[in-house]
Amino acid sequence: MENLLRTGLLIAALTALFMAIGYWIAGPQGMVVALVIATAMNLFTYWNADRLVLSMYGAQEVDATQAPDLLRIVHDLAGKASLPMPRVYLIDSEQPNAFATGRNPEHAAVAVTRGLLRVLPEQEVAGVLAHELAHVKHYDTLTMTVTATLAGAIGMLGNFLFFFGGNRDQERNNPLGPLAGLLVMLLAPIAATLVQLAISRTREYAADKGGAEITGQPMWLAQALAHIHEGAAQIPNEQAEQNPATAHLFIVNPLSGAHLGSLFSTHPPVEERIARLSAMARARSPWTMR
Repeated sequence: MENLLRTGLLIAALTALFMAIGYWIAGPQGMVVALVIATAMNLFTYWNADRLVLSMYGAQEVDATQAPDLLRIVHDLAGKASLPMPRVYLIDSEQPNAFATGRNPEHAAVAVTRGLLRVLPEQEVAGVLAHELAHVKHYDTLTMTVTATLAGAIGMLGNFLFFFGGNRDQERNNPLGPLAGLLVMLLAPIAATLVQLAISRTREYAADKGGAEITGQPMWLAQALAHIHEGAAQIPNEQAEQNPATAHLFIVNPLSGAHLGSLFSTHPPVEERIARLSAMARARSPWTMR
């Protein structure tokens, strides 16, 4: 509940920031236009985001004849999570990683790389897939679509403000004058990015917890995170490098610049995620930890 409340407040902050920039650019009419643009963009991504992101990574849907073990794991976990069976995709990348997409559980898809299936044992693959199904169950894929779209739109408005200037009456009425407009232009996209990243990190912690609850084995996911983090640091993901705006979808940051400051990381520190999962495992009875 705390994570959901925090996510709702952050989305509200993004929306308010977006409308404020619209107001700065063109007054009350600009605020309304900004809201209409955001709504249209979100409607488009609501219906098309899954197809777009899967095509970006050249993901190929597989069935039980092509990947029987993978389909069996997903089927069993979906049953435990009381979810419909999602579509399952393979990505031709040697970097071990995975993500989920889709606007709701009835239209969900999970995608894993060939590298993940090659590197991880079956129990750890199950831990990863349970994490992704927790994202589906929590509607995180929709939440992240909305936040990514709003953050992108705020960046677009910031560029518009840079090239065309803001509402002159606003600048005259503001004691900081043009300086205020410059601050809005520079800081609003950064603030939007930080809010987006905060939402992403919040949802990752919640999906770790939810995935561990689905399998009943927190250490499966903890061990998988350690292996994926190590593999992602050594093996580049060319598609992700070309589409960095999708990095937040993956279970571990797929970008080679993932070691930059934690403030701008799309994911919480892997060490902290493992520590939380280890604490969950210790809290369980010895019988369930076997």
